[in-house]
Amino acid sequence: MAEPKAVDQLTLAEAKKEITPLRQQIAKWGREYYEQDNPSVEDFVYDRAYQRLVQMEQRFPSLVTPDSPTQRVGGQTSGSLPKVNHEIPMLSMGDVFSVDELMDFNKRQQDNDEMDANDPEYNLELKIDGLSLSVVYENGKLVQASTRGNGEIGEDVTRNVKLIKDVPQTLPEPLSLEFRGECYMPKEAFAKLNAKREENGETIFANPRNAAAGSLRQLDPRITGRRQLATFMYYVPEWRKLGVTTQAESLQRMRDLGFVVNPTNRVVHSKADIQQYIQEYTAKRDQLPYGIDGIVEKVNDLATQDALGATVKVPRWEIAYKFPPEEQATVVHDIEWTVGRTGNVTPTAVMDPVQLAGTTVSRASLHNPDYLQDKDIRIGDTVYLHKAGDIIPEISRVDKDKRPADSQPYVIPDKCPVCGSDLVHLDGEVALRCINPMCPAQIKEGLAHFASRNAMNIDGLGPKIVNQLWSKHLIHDFADLYQLTRDQLLTLDKFGDKSATNLLTSIDNSRHNSVERLLFGLGIRHVGAKAAQLLAEHFGSMDQLMAASAEEISAVNNIGPTIGDSVATYFANSEVEELINKFKQVGVNMDYLGQSPEEVTAAQADSPWNGRRVVLTGTLSKMTRHQATDWLTSHGAKVTGSVSKKTDLLIAGDKAGSKLTKAQNLGITIWDEEKFSREIEEEQ
Repeated sequence: MAEPKAVDQLTLAEAKKEITPLRQQIAKWGREYYEQDNPSVEDFVYDRAYQRLVQMEQRFPSLVTPDSPTQRVGGQTSGSLPKVNHEIPMLSMGDVFSVDELMDFNKRQQDNDEMDANDPEYNLELKIDGLSLSVVYENGKLVQASTRGNGEIGEDVTRNVKLIKDVPQTLPEPLSLEFRGECYMPKEAFAKLNAKREENGETIFANPRNAAAGSLRQLDPRITGRRQLATFMYYVPEWRKLGVTTQAESLQRMRDLGFVVNPTNRVVHSKADIQQYIQEYTAKRDQLPYGIDGIVEKVNDLATQDALGATVKVPRWEIAYKFPPEEQATVVHDIEWTVGRTGNVTPTAVMDPVQLAGTTVSRASLHNPDYLQDKDIRIGDTVYLHKAGDIIPEISRVDKDKRPADSQPYVIPDKCPVCGSDLVHLDGEVALRCINPMCPAQIKEGLAHFASRNAMNIDGLGPKIVNQLWSKHLIHDFADLYQLTRDQLLTLDKFGDKSATNLLTSIDNSRHNSVERLLFGLGIRHVGAKAAQLLAEHFGSMDQLMAASAEEISAVNNIGPTIGDSVATYFANSEVEELINKFKQVGVNMDYLGQSPEEVTAAQADSPWNGRRVVLTGTLSKMTRHQATDWLTSHGAKVTGSVSKKTDLLIAGDKAGSKLTKAQNLGITIWDEEKFSREIEEEQ
């Protein structure tokens, strides 16, 4: 594809012909990014087109229109969340893409009488890959949180932000002020969220920014609370009320008030200082636990910021240096399909290995058939790779100019690559699934889940052991675990007599679990640990649940039709019935062993633990953290993850750290594990 003519070589007629479709394309991309949290192109593609539009409007001012993307901030608001008017507009930032452009921007600033051209002082900060957030406090209490929206009107996300752990609910001073910053999703949380969404057949997020935006704008705050969002605060519009005079002082003041402020800011005075900072964080970018897409430079003196002011869209006192895209070209040689434990069949591109963000990459997930077809990826294509969120290899685009002449569109398979069963699209999913629950690939992938802590809790049965058992044909389904012998285990690599004894003991102990653990361990779609608990409590046994209709299952409180249909469909399979019978034959418990909801409520009401807020920290030796939590919640306590003034008790195991220190400083009651164990014995 030929490069477009340089803007400085365009005639007015050529610019008129190009500018309308260019604006329409940029507006479409902007809606996808800001409003739908689902961009179809990479940031640098949008940035390149946007810069071309800016240059065209600068060269031909008569072509500027009020509805141009260059005249608007961010995106529009959705129709679902309440609206918030920003008394002080939340503006975007201008972008530059090279140090030379950054120096040109600085020179224009320094030509202004408001700047000290002899000793200009800037504060440099990392440009966090998230979305802008405003939080308002009255008399030190958090009263409102909102997104930027279009700069004038944002969306009210107060209920959601109150579930972000690092946003203070109360300030240590009775301030009535607005603070602004960035809401983001850490890289690790982003990777886990996308993996879970892919397993569930849901559309994945393109990058951490879109994951954060989609999470923050949820109508159900509980979803936001589970998404592990975080914030960095960086701006106070009414800075005089804080008693500060510089941006650097403002950041420190916010730290003192309990906000999380990125620790990497640096005050600089020269081009050399700026280049050093850019080089340092360009090199460190991949190692940071959060995504950044550039460096923000701000005039450090706040009074000078006010004097410099802003255009209709961007402040004149700050600019964003955007990192160049890190891409590598490679060739697709194959597309492999793998089957996950829930039957999700995922395509993966196999390519020539290339170096990308410090690692060698030769494979990239194509996520689902729609993704593969939308990008029109074919065998033999030259593609460009980048890392989504700096962690996940992803194909950004196909170079169709290099496509082989005999290229054919890739044909999506209709049979499971492992068991040969028909593949299907279930309602509302983008995923392609094998719905044979006895598919060997699903069983192998599901064995580690079956043995996991919240399922059957078979200690010592991790993925490496499962792979050996499978490859040696010692197990073919979950129930085969209960027929393993010592002699068989001794054939495994690095497996001695003690290891065999411990694993057999752990397997034997799991026979006596309450049935909700088995139900969760089976890996039925949509059935998590909580749903398994509710179903076991309601039906009392596996047999009663298997005999229930989808409607009867759906009617259980907090279950609903999605889980009801999934459970009924799963148990309607004759091979599943055979598996359950096999579990019975090897002595696996099929009954609910816990108290009924009514019994639990009555027991909690009489318990001295009822209503107490408890925090667990450190390593427990007599029980697992999960077991301790189960016991506490069953007795009416509320177990939380952080220490606050509302905490009633901290239970500290070995190597307790900052939570113990904080509890000591707050004067909270602290028990060691021995004290907790004695209390448990007295309750029994």
